[in-house]
Amino acid sequence: MRSAKGQRALRPVLCGVRTIWDAVGDGAFFCPGCGGDRNYRRLTGRRRLTVLGVPLVRRGETEPVVECAACLVRYAPEALDHPTTTRFSAMLREAVHTVTLAVLAAGGTTSRTVLEAAVATVRDAGLDDCTQEQLFTVVEVLAADTGRGSGSDPAAGACGPTLAIELHEVLAPLAPHLAVAGRESVLLQGARIALADGPYCAAERQVLTTVGSALQLPADDTARLLAAAARTPS
Repeated sequence: MRSAKGQRALRPVLCGVRTIWDAVGDGAFFCPGCGGDRNYRRLTGRRRLTVLGVPLVRRGETEPVVECAACLVRYAPEALDHPTTTRFSAMLREAVHTVTLAVLAAGGTTSRTVLEAAVATVRDAGLDDCTQEQLFTVVEVLAADTGRGSGSDPAAGACGPTLAIELHEVLAPLAPHLAVAGRESVLLQGARIALADGPYCAAERQVLTTVGSALQLPADDTARLLAAAARTPS
């Protein structure tokens, strides 16, 4: 004979609460568990009171979740805020390119040494087909768009509202996903371009200070890094 304890263990669960998940979207994201880019499903859940396994009465809805298609772990929707590896690489390339153009616009494009340093920096970031002619043309277009011709004083409006906004729009979304060393590296790449033809001019320093701010670096750290770069032999 089975004991009373054994009989209790075999009794079916008469009622309970079950969550029914519905897929409402999908895409690619950076999975914190897998540590890489994966496909995901966005799920919404509906709680149901079940009797003998049959869902009957509604018991409200759950918070939406994101389910990794590989490891099947579910995360809060905030997991989608982290860029995929592909998106992160594109953001970093755009950041370096934008900083390069800002420094060139501030210091001018008449120095071949500066243009060579700028091209090398942009290519190292992943834009392999970048040329001096392309950078020169873009900077000239930017200067014309802001009313500054190639013969104007670079210090005049070096980092005006338009350029400052553009730097913040490109760099601010990237900053939270970069370690401090990574943010400092982006700033120093711009500094090395500015120093390629000599000490910083006022306009270049102004632009680089704005870059540091957009990268969420403390002002004292930005000043220290710029000073250290100026003391380092090229």
